Amino acid sequence: MQELNFEEVVERIVEADPRYTREAYGLLREALDYTQQQIHKKSRGQIRHVTGQELLEGIREHVLQQFGPMSITVLEEWGIRNTRDIGEVVFNMVENRLLAKTEEDSRADFNHGYDFDEAFRKPFLPKSRLQPKPPTRAVKPKPSEPKA
Repeated sequence: MQELNFEEVVERIVEADPRYTREAYGLLREALDYTQQQIHKKSRGQIRHVTGQELLEGIREHVLQQFGPMSITVLEEWGIRNTRDIGEVVFNMVENRLLAKTEEDSRADFNHGYDFDEAFRKPFLPKSRLQPKPPTRAVKPKPSEPKA
């Protein structure tokens, strides 16, 4: 049986589903490796399946490390605008045998992961923009003087 070539399979996926760029698939592969390494460290060397939520968190951390304040711009350029898009990329890869899944895994695991503005913009906003502004008191208009 011939081994699948990642780039060739991704090329076929992008031709069939042009919503996401080749770079999006490469990023997902890198982020999965990053996530597996983080889990490996925390679980004292145990290798196990990565859940959708763990993958989303790993993607967030990896993207912030790689692209910093440009994270959301890069993701949007590659067609990824929310966690649902991440799930679509994952399952495109699953359907083309680049990734494996368990019976419990589904696209729904990625539907409500996190808000992209919170995850990718907020960490870079100036602190003054993060603090809530004190409520302003309404100024009562002065009563008008009666005309003579």
